[in-house]
Amino acid sequence: MRLLLSLVFFVPAIILGQDDLFAKEYYKNGDFEKALVAYKKLYANSKSNIDYIRQIVDIHQQLEQYQEAEKFLTEIIDRTNYTAFYVVLGYNYQLQNNLEKANENYTIAINSLFVNPNNAYSVARTFQDYSLLEQAATTYEKAMEVKPQLNLKLPLAQIYGEKGDIEKMMLNYIDFAERNPISLSNIKRALNSFISEDGSNESNIILRKLLIKKIQKEPNVIWNDLLSWLFIQQKEFSKAFVQEKAITTRNQEGLERIMNLGRIAETENARYIAKTIFNYVIENAQDTDTKLMAYYDVLQIETKEANQDTFKDLQNRYLELFKTYGTFAQTLDLQIAYAHFLAFYMNKTDEATAVLENALKLPISDIQKAEIKLELGDILVLNEAFNKALIYYTQIQRNLKNSTVSQMARFKVAKASYYKGDFKWAESQLKILKSSTSQLIANDALDLKLLITDNKYGDSLQTALKQYAKADLLAFQNRNNEAIALLDKIIDEHKTEPIIPQAIYKQAQLFEIKKQFEKAAVNYQLIIDNYRDGILIDNAIYSLAELYLRHLNAPDKAKALYKDLVFNHADSIYFVEARKQFRRLRGDAIN
Repeated sequence: MRLLLSLVFFVPAIILGQDDLFAKEYYKNGDFEKALVAYKKLYANSKSNIDYIRQIVDIHQQLEQYQEAEKFLTEIIDRTNYTAFYVVLGYNYQLQNNLEKANENYTIAINSLFVNPNNAYSVARTFQDYSLLEQAATTYEKAMEVKPQLNLKLPLAQIYGEKGDIEKMMLNYIDFAERNPISLSNIKRALNSFISEDGSNESNIILRKLLIKKIQKEPNVIWNDLLSWLFIQQKEFSKAFVQEKAITTRNQEGLERIMNLGRIAETENARYIAKTIFNYVIENAQDTDTKLMAYYDVLQIETKEANQDTFKDLQNRYLELFKTYGTFAQTLDLQIAYAHFLAFYMNKTDEATAVLENALKLPISDIQKAEIKLELGDILVLNEAFNKALIYYTQIQRNLKNSTVSQMARFKVAKASYYKGDFKWAESQLKILKSSTSQLIANDALDLKLLITDNKYGDSLQTALKQYAKADLLAFQNRNNEAIALLDKIIDEHKTEPIIPQAIYKQAQLFEIKKQFEKAAVNYQLIIDNYRDGILIDNAIYSLAELYLRHLNAPDKAKALYKDLVFNHADSIYFVEARKQFRRLRGDAIN
């Protein structure tokens, strides 16, 4: 009996579902007469279904059966209390060029808000469906007049955005954020479509003026937050720093936001302001952990800027910190950084190893021990003691299976094997890492695997690939001049082999590290001119565009290259950033 009852209810549901599919298919194919019959049948079984009602009206209009649509809508309005149908009826008159009757019904719909302002959303959405944006905006504004506790600023902002009224759109977005601070990240995402890196862009100027006016009139950290965010988009980190300090002072919170700003600035190579920010944290942090993080970030920047003349001073900076704070678990990141500096910059691998081996004796977690062993392995690779390095990396894989640090260790196993010419073993490890949970590791693994696969068959001795791996190792060892010289040799001696574009590209990257930007540009252009069908073409185009934009003061050349990427390499990982830069350089008002 229970089964029979289930079938009684279930079979009609299946039939209705099929009828709905048929109706949609008829409509999609422009067979409006059949679609009308199908939707009327659906409506007969579900007279409160707004979608069916709207489709029946729309089909009548497609068939220019305006009187039939009017009669149907009038019956619906008499039967229901759904005031949005007055908008539909008004639009039906508008299609007949009867604007007087159209506006009469639009007015009825809007005036219904005096009775029930909660109808605003359905009425306004219906206006939007017919691109009647002015009426939609009026609907939301009228509802908030009648019932001030309603906050319809968000959909109102979206309407002004559609209309192209940027100032009103932004004003409504920030007003909405004021009453709903939890929505601030969503508001930033919405605004991001209208601003760019260029501070002179009209939309940027409008938003900046609105926020400054708000700060002057009614101070609120939300305005400082949005203004800081705007300055970050414009890469004006000093101005963002001013806002972040104001936020921290007002909220009496920690310095995490300011630390994050410093790291963003560092990522964008704004090192001077990044150091200023981190030094501010050092001076103002109340807890030791925050101070040590800031010290760590400052020293990382100074290491990148260091040279032989300043190495000793930098070493003394580390030693002074250890004297002040000790060599305990709390300073572990600094100890690992110091060991890396000793090994890779000062060539003091024995001292570096001793620092790390002492750190291993501290009461620390397995993850922290793994990080130390990764650095120990790297130092052994630096000394070309590959087999010993593999022991450390393998220990990490065994002790911390399936973790990100374990996957990094596997990648380093592959890289060490590649350096010493064991390409088969390297490939087997890289194949596993293609599905790594870390996208960065997965991408690096894929790049290295492609390099090996593409270059191991042409020469049975794999001479060129072995030489390239050696040049790659020299770069890892910070012996960039030797790496560049070896790459020159590969380019001269293996002109017809597939390794050549990779060697040219690697050499260009090393020229960039040495700030020899003109030489780097020549190499990237060589790839563009001679290897346009190769896998490095989008890398070369994007890298050369960035060089022209950021170092060689040639924005027009950069724009042409970004355009090339946008229109000819839509599948490139650089596509989104290239499109953004191309639009900015072209002078688009909207990002």
